[in-house]
Amino acid sequence: MTASELALELTQLAAKAADERSAFDLVALDVSANMPFADVFLLASGRNERMVLSIAEEIEDQLREEKDLKAKRREGTDNGRWVLIDFGDLVVHVFHEEDRVYYGLERIWADAPVVELDVLTQAPAEDASAEDAPAED
Repeated sequence: MTASELALELTQLAAKAADERSAFDLVALDVSANMPFADVFLLASGRNERMVLSIAEEIEDQLREEKDLKAKRREGTDNGRWVLIDFGDLVVHVFHEEDRVYYGLERIWADAPVVELDVLTQAPAEDASAEDAPAED
């Protein structure tokens, strides 16, 4: 079983919205073979609680604007550490970077195929290489 075309389209829109709000480490997993209520999990990270909430809000806004789609459920907006947004075929997880490592959904769903995303995500600033830094005279 593979993710539906609608789920894949929603995933790309959500990933684009997350990328616009500087989310990093975007990963989409096709969970359709093992999950009866969703086709794709989209995982994204933010550096702090405010950023996590901003990313989640932008995803909701974009899917509402582009597809007239409202979230069925939303969890975690009180503390901004792990926001889960359920759009039916697509479930979005926006993590604070520390919580993403702690919960390790990629490890839990290691056998799920990765969905290729059309966005170039930003790497965390701490991981920026010296090559990217401006040359000193």
